[in-house]
Formats: sequence, C-alpha cells, structure tokens
Amino acid sequence: MTTQERTLDVICLGRVAVDLYGEQVGARLEDMRTFAKYLGGSSGNVAHGTARQGLKSGMLARVGDEHMGRFVCEELERVGVDTSHIITDKERLTALVLLGIKDEDTFPLIFYRDNCADKAITPDDISEDYIASAKCLAITGTHLSNPSSREAVITALNYARKHGVRTALDVDFRPVLWGLTSLGDGETRFIASEDVTNQLQEVLGLFDLIVGTEEEFHIAGGSEDSIQALKVVRGLTDATLVCKRGPLGCSVFTDDIGNHLDDGITVKGVRVEVLNVLGAGDAFMSGLLRGYLNDEPWEQCCRYANACGALVVSRHGCSPAMPTKEELDYYLLHEHEIPRPDRDHNLNHLHRVTTREKEWPELCVLAFDHRSQFVEMAQQAGIDIDHIPYLKKLIWRAAQEVAESAGLQGKAGILCDSTFGTEVLNAATGFGDSVGERYWVGRPIELPGSRPLRLEHGNIGTQLANWPREQVVKCLMFYHPDDQRELQLEQEQTLLEVYQACCATGNELLVEVILPRDGEAVSADVEDELYLRVMKRLYNLGIKPDWWKLPPLTANGWQEVDALILDRDTHCRGVVLLGLDAPADELKAGFSASAKAKTVKGFAVGRTIFGEPSRQWMRGELDNEHFVDAVKANYLELIETWRQR
Repeated sequence: MTTQERTLDVICLGRVAVDLYGEQVGARLEDMRTFAKYLGGSSGNVAHGTARQGLKSGMLARVGDEHMGRFVCEELERVGVDTSHIITDKERLTALVLLGIKDEDTFPLIFYRDNCADKAITPDDISEDYIASAKCLAITGTHLSNPSSREAVITALNYARKHGVRTALDVDFRPVLWGLTSLGDGETRFIASEDVTNQLQEVLGLFDLIVGTEEEFHIAGGSEDSIQALKVVRGLTDATLVCKRGPLGCSVFTDDIGNHLDDGITVKGVRVEVLNVLGAGDAFMSGLLRGYLNDEPWEQCCRYANACGALVVSRHGCSPAMPTKEELDYYLLHEHEIPRPDRDHNLNHLHRVTTREKEWPELCVLAFDHRSQFVEMAQQAGIDIDHIPYLKKLIWRAAQEVAESAGLQGKAGILCDSTFGTEVLNAATGFGDSVGERYWVGRPIELPGSRPLRLEHGNIGTQLANWPREQVVKCLMFYHPDDQRELQLEQEQTLLEVYQACCATGNELLVEVILPRDGEAVSADVEDELYLRVMKRLYNLGIKPDWWKLPPLTANGWQEVDALILDRDTHCRGVVLLGLDAPADELKAGFSASAKAKTVKGFAVGRTIFGEPSRQWMRGELDNEHFVDAVKANYLELIETWRQR
C-alpha cells in the first residue's frame, strides 16, 4: 500500500481515559467541590489533538461497556477520529484520572487504572490491515509497562515496520504507572529505574520518531545528563529525536548528538501564563505530527508543536484546550502581534467557535419558552397555571412527531423554559440516536417583559453552572439604539456578563432583539436601520452571539445584515426569524424577503403555531389528541412555507 492509498494519517495506541478536573483552581485536591469531565489519556488526547489539526486520525484501544466508555468514543467521533477499532471490554471499566490545579508548579493527580479497559489490550486486538491503512502509528510509552499491552504494542509496531508505516513514540513516562511510586502519587514525573530503562531500550530501535522531555530521555537513556542520555538513545536507534524543553521550546536531532541541546534544530517556545501543564505534551505531539506527516521542515513542525503546547498550558483541561487547525494557523500568522496568546480576545473567540461539535445549516424551531403569555391565557380561561407544564409536554410531543414526519433530523429545534418546561428540557437534551440527529435546544434566561433587562433566575454564572452545555442560552432584550444612555449602559452590561459567562461555560448564546414599541410606528427601511444599529453596537462592545434572533426585515435589510456578520464574525451561526404572534401570511412575506440572505438559517416561531390551539385546550374545546394535531398542522404549514420561500 502506497502512502497515497492510506486512508488514515495516524493511528494512536496507548492510554485513553476520562479526566475529572477539579474546577476550584488553587485548592488542594482534597478540597475540590466540583469536577469537569473531559476526554483524557495521552493517546486519546493525541488522537483528538491531531484530528483538530486536520489529520485523519484513528484510535486503537479498549473502553468499558458503560457511560464513560461511550463518552470517550463520542468525544473522539465529534472531532472526526475513526473509532472503528475501539473495542468494548465487557469485563473492565474505562480508566479515570482525578486532577487538580494548585498553582503553576503543583498538579496533583490520581490514576484509577487498576485492571482498566485500555490496559487490557492484547495482540489479538491488533488488525494488521488497520495498521497498514495509516501513514503513522503513534505509541505512548505507558503501554510498555505491563506484559499484555506491551505485547500488543510490539505486535502493532512489527505490522507497521512490515508495511512501511512510520512509527512514533511519546515516552510519556509516568513513574506511578510503572509501579515506582505510591498509588496516589501521580504527580511525580521522574524516578530513575534501571528496569524501566532496559524495557524502553528494548524497543527504541522500532521507532522512526521519539519524543520526550529531558527527564523522559533520562529514563530512556539511563542517565540524568541530557546529552549523555540522548547519545545512549542515539546508539540504539536512528530515529529522529525531539527533546521538549518547556518554555525554551524544543530541539530536534536527526543525526549525531552534539555537546549541547542547542546543537540540535532548536525552535524557541511561546511565552504564556501557565495555568495547567497537564496535557501540554500531548498537544505538542499533536502539532508535531501535523507537520511530520505532511513532510514539512522540522522548524515548521516545531512551531506547530510549541504553539499547541503553549495554548494548552494556558487553559483548563487537556483535550478541550487543544487548538484547531484554523486557530493555530491564525496564531502563527499573527504571532508577532500576539505577545500573550492566552490573553488575546480574537484567539480565544476563535477557539470557542472552531471547536463547536455540530453544524446547523438549517433550523426549524418550535418556540414555546413563553411564560407570561401562557399565564395570561390560563387566567383568561379560568384554569390553574399548574396545567401549563402538561400543555408544554403536549407541544413537545407535537414537535417530535413533526420532526419525524417532515424529515427534520439534524434541523429540528425547540425553545423551552425551565419555569414550566423543565421536563421538556430534560427530555429534549441529548434526544436523538446520534449527535448529528440531536435537537437544537434553547432556554431563556430573561425575566419576561423586563426593561432594563433582568435575568429570571438571578446571577448568570450560578445558573449556567447547572446547565447542560448542549442547551443554548437565549436572551431577549428590548433595546432601542436611541434609548437613554443610562438605560443602554445597564442593559449592555447585563448582556455582556451573559456573553462572558457563555464563553466560560461553552454554552452557545442566542441574542433576541426586539425594538420596544414606545412611540410611533416607523417604515420598514427605518426599522431595518435600527436593528442594524443595535447589532453594530453589540459587536462594538465585543459581544459576538452564536445566534441572532430577529424579526423579518426587508430584502435590502438582510443584505446589510449579511455584510455586517461577514465583517464582524464569520463564524456566527446565523439568524433565526422570530414570529411575534404574526399571522401566517405575514410570516410568509417575511420568509420570502429573507430568501437570498446567506445568514438566515431558519425560524424560531411560537404563538403563530401553538397560540390559538392552546387557548382552545385551556377552555376545554380541544382534547389532548386534537390539540396535538392542531399544533402539528400549524407547525407543518410553517415548515412548508419556509421551504418554499
């Protein structure tokens, strides 16, 4: 098989696990109150990181037959990693790691790997054809530490050598995983061991590329003098040796070892404020492999690697901190203008928007997040508001049935609230057979009708701490660009805090803007201009919503919206049209006006669909089945109107 015929760039074989990261930075691990869950394990991180760098990556491992094993596979699949050769182990659990960040030098961690799934990989799990399908096989050294996984690694390496597949080793020396420290001491990075040195040296000749820190080359070379260790390793292998040197960057040795580390091809590192060094080596390896497998010069490979490592040490977590290809390319193109990448707003925004897990090219959203309107309908019908949650469950049922019959898989969405719709939100979140078929789920935070903007359930940070990341934060603001200055500033500050909170939690933000009807009606052209002024003002404040929710504009107005979004945020998801209880004919005209707008992705309409059926249901004029049928008919009619616009 020639290089051109290979379907994968790299297959990663080694540790894959779930990282539970303590969220209270500065606290002892003993005192952590909450943990964030991420994909972890050195090989899992490298598979994830290389996929984000645009490589076609595969993962060869075992995971448990449980929630964490499924999580590992889904996280890898979300970034495009091939998981066809991840084996589900019925007898063992997926490995876990508990980690904390005390300060820039102290990172306590505990490995839970006793009889874990990935450690149990065997030679029978290794497919010769699968290994031959890749340009490179990347191994992490921990899998050489026990007989079963060691035999599997050597089997895979032999297949790779047979088929001309490049081989790469990240030494990944963790003394605790070689049995050199107490079980709870996962933080120690180096303990000399003649036995470990011998076991590593037995296989060094099977690799084309070997990557490690100075301490990792010390264990591989059996000397605590870096140059001497590298010379010993060179005597055992012709591999290219890449020595990671932390903030100093790295040095590459393709031939003889000189008398100083700088005698190698040395590329300086990137200065950042260190938050978390854990995972930096995996990020470094991911960037290095991008250049290595695209046959780029070592200087460029190291630029990728150093920058990847630097970006990850400035962020919480390992795999989620990995930069994307677009993000890394942007940074390297502007590195002289970005002295501190960890503090650069554009770079952080790029990381946020290029790591989204799903595309939404079109959306047909049934919006029933209304609260005050349902209360008013119930009061008019003379029934208790306790009926509203049940009614919302019927609307959710109608939404599901329409999505199925109208072929909305991957295009269906709902807007629902937690005041009356908690059961609906719980049911809709994660609903679907796969990530690609899941519902778009939006959830409001504004106090209905408030102006200045108020949040219904208090502090936004406290709220989002308990939200699923999948739920989109919807914030409605009644805003006029000519409002009194004090009112403007108050509303803008609240919305800015909401946006910053979303950036911190990873929830997407939908900003809905409605002009308050305080004065005389204005022409359509004037209204277009007012909405554009609002959008420009929010962009000027640094607020870049993932979504906009706007009323129908004129065709010319949409052209200007397209140009504005293209200029200010090319990664904006787009616009969904709101309804405001407008008649169907009026919505049809609004849909038609947006037909040529590239940024209009769909609609989020509610009362036009459920308003009259809900009033009839509350008055006892419709039973449950007829209510669901009526909502479905209105929803289907609107979808058809949208499709014919």
